[in-house]
Amino acid sequence: MTRALVTGGGSGIGAAVARRLVADGLEVVVSDASLEAAGAVASELGAQALRLDVRDEQQVAPAMADVDVLINVAGIGSTTNAPETPLDVWENVFAVNARGTFLCCKHAIPGMIARGGGSIVNVASVAALVGLRNRAAYSASKGAVVSLTRALAIDHVADGIRVNAVCPGTVDSPWVRRLVEESGESLDALRQRQPMGRLGTPEEIAESVAYLASDRAAFVTGSVLVIDGGLTAA
Repeated sequence: MTRALVTGGGSGIGAAVARRLVADGLEVVVSDASLEAAGAVASELGAQALRLDVRDEQQVAPAMADVDVLINVAGIGSTTNAPETPLDVWENVFAVNARGTFLCCKHAIPGMIARGGGSIVNVASVAALVGLRNRAAYSASKGAVVSLTRALAIDHVADGIRVNAVCPGTVDSPWVRRLVEESGESLDALRQRQPMGRLGTPEEIAESVAYLASDRAAFVTGSVLVIDGGLTAA
């Protein structure tokens, strides 16, 4: 059975992805920095739970040893412009979003090569593609994820490994709700800024991730799929 690992699988997009992959018949490992959160989702799905700090290479390396499908969802945000961003915040956002994605890919790819191929989907953001106010560290870190995705796709296309990214717009998730509270914005204001007049759902992102992860996307690699209700087109 194909073995998939989802980072950040304890809530929001990650949990929705885990549910969708189980529905597709994959053996899923739900990983999260919080074992309690991972365990709650894994218990619901009859899946395996794993506490995983994606910043820590010693934790990441053994976790990736037998992964055929890797979905990198784990991420954190920031809500400041550059002058107002403390260096430790900048470095931690990059440590989770960019270094974490890199480490998971670095240690999953050798096993995929040995088994004849695999699929990686990295969750970036529309913040990687357009300028958003007060998202300096977050935007830069997600830009790194997009560039890494393309580099990995070319490096490993001959190994039978496909690497793609999705760039969600604003999704109604626990993570976005926390950012709204931190920044003093409101969900209603976010909805009004969307061309469709609503936020996305974790399940809508999960559908696209599941497609890219599967053989249905066998001719797709190095692609960046924007799922934003028209935000970047406006």
